[in-house]
Amino acid sequence: MGSLVHNNEICPEPDEEGKWGTEMVDSESLVTKKRTGAYLTWDELRVSVSSFNGKDACKTILSGATGYAKPGEIVAIMGPSGCGKSTLLDSLAGRLASNVRNSGRILINGRKLRLTYGTMAYMGQEQVLTWTLTVKETVYYSAELQLPKCMPRSQKRERADTIIRDMGLQDSMNTRIGGWGIKGLSGGQKRRLSICLELLTHPKLLLLDEPTSGLDSATSYYVMNQIVKLTRQYEMTVLAAIHQPNSHVFGLFNNLCLLSLGKTIYFGPTYEANQFFAVNGFPCPDQLSPADHFLITINTDFDEDNVSGKLAVDKVINVLSESYKSSEIYMDVKSEIAAICGSFVKIIYTMPEKRGSLKASSFTQCLVLSKRSFVNMYRDIGYYWLRLGIYIALSFALGTVFYSIGFGFESLNARISMLMFVSSFLTILAIGGFPSFMEEMKVFQWERLNGHYGVGSYVISHAISSTPYLLLISLIPGVIAYYLAGLQRHCDQFIYFALVLFASMLLVECLMMIVATIVPNLLMGIISSAGIQGLMILSAGFFRLPDDLAQVFWKYPMYYVSFHRYALEGLYKNEFEGLKFPGYLGGPPTINGDMILKDLLELDMGYSKWIDLGVLFGMVFVYRVLLFCIIKTTERVKPIIRAFLLKFDRK
Repeated sequence: MGSLVHNNEICPEPDEEGKWGTEMVDSESLVTKKRTGAYLTWDELRVSVSSFNGKDACKTILSGATGYAKPGEIVAIMGPSGCGKSTLLDSLAGRLASNVRNSGRILINGRKLRLTYGTMAYMGQEQVLTWTLTVKETVYYSAELQLPKCMPRSQKRERADTIIRDMGLQDSMNTRIGGWGIKGLSGGQKRRLSICLELLTHPKLLLLDEPTSGLDSATSYYVMNQIVKLTRQYEMTVLAAIHQPNSHVFGLFNNLCLLSLGKTIYFGPTYEANQFFAVNGFPCPDQLSPADHFLITINTDFDEDNVSGKLAVDKVINVLSESYKSSEIYMDVKSEIAAICGSFVKIIYTMPEKRGSLKASSFTQCLVLSKRSFVNMYRDIGYYWLRLGIYIALSFALGTVFYSIGFGFESLNARISMLMFVSSFLTILAIGGFPSFMEEMKVFQWERLNGHYGVGSYVISHAISSTPYLLLISLIPGVIAYYLAGLQRHCDQFIYFALVLFASMLLVECLMMIVATIVPNLLMGIISSAGIQGLMILSAGFFRLPDDLAQVFWKYPMYYVSFHRYALEGLYKNEFEGLKFPGYLGGPPTINGDMILKDLLELDMGYSKWIDLGVLFGMVFVYRVLLFCIIKTTERVKPIIRAFLLKFDRK
């Protein structure tokens, strides 16, 4: 099947199209039935990834995968490492990377539907959790964000408590998740917590990538048994990539999808898989679990130890794959897919719910995210507290180096140098918080991918929660440095000094988040952030006066877009306006501060220092808007790039 068509991108916002509940008219009985749930089918699905070595331009990961999943049933996806289990889940969820090509046909309820909010949940292998929160806080906050605004808060917490008990985490409710050297939950408990978050909304389509990884055999059974119960109770369609289930867990699955080397070895009822292998000459020994036998037979990592004895594993895989394609089981699968798609030919969609009723309101999102972020920042020592300690130490160092600089002519250079250090090098140390930004951005991107809240809510909430800490970081070190150095002892001038420092902190904070969005790599992000601020500092008007800057790039546009320029200019005006310094030998008896600003520092005196401060806070708003636009653009551009690359690959 050469035509494509799946571009099932996740729609983070509620979408009035693609309502899961449908009505079907039965032409034979003429009785209108209502169908709920997600009937998922995939046919001749092929996935390949571009390779950058010259030998193999394109590597095939999945080759002709075909199968289906129905409401109330669980499909187990099994196979050795690297067989394509996660790739199959990514394909079905529409989350393939931009360098991945896919073809085939993936349909939901017989159509190409967008996966709207509340209809799909996907738990990946990586645990994306806020490590400073407890189990109860994590699930409660998620319930507030995910569940509809029409649901009372008491019911949301009741559902959260129920899910926590179902996953056996009731004894760890007040235990922090842990990380960064702090002991918290075990790996298996984190896995169960991740499952809790995905089960909150009782999604119609649930994709689980190795949900039992890190769990012992007993816990694996109880967890999967709870998922089976919820699947039947809420008519969920569940696909789970399982690494190596025990016999009890294996018996819980309705259908089995067995993969190896990207090929489908078997897809069909779980209870028929044993007979399929036996018919093809690979019977399961009595003392061995069927799941273990299947994986041992098709494992390609240890060819010399395969159970076939004579045939190489790749030949075993080819024999089984070809046998499956010519079997009645495969014909039944194709017939079932045709029946599922055909049953939705004549449908009448039910009226969709209002967009706002599908999840929490924007106000609630901002409130919950602000509270969660504030708690995270408070508990994460490296987020702000370590930076505050470093800033205090640097302020004492700065204050003692420039201690009581006085008001003599020799104090001019000292004042200029100190203000330069404050506006530039003191604020650049905010890069130290980049690792914390990265962790928070990971959580945001995962939750955003699942449609838990909007971009605007996240940007606003982060601004609200970070403001008190940044104000504290600006005020305390500012007091120490300002008064030890002996700058002008007027309350309004100190307030201006602290406000400039505060605005600079806000700008650097937002700049870090923008870089973290564009460059999601810790080392590259820190280097990029330092490089951007280095360029801004060079063009701020200290190392080279404004009139001496090269017109191309450094003057236009860097001098005008650098926030360090406005911070430095405002601090200069705040300190020198109104001051008079004794003259030097051969010069005038006194030197006016305005003369220094205009003639020595080459500042534009056509506007006051408050304009500079206003520009800084205006840039804070612009940076936040820019962050919002970059996140939204990234979301919209990625599917376009993927579609373009897919179209180009076909040519």
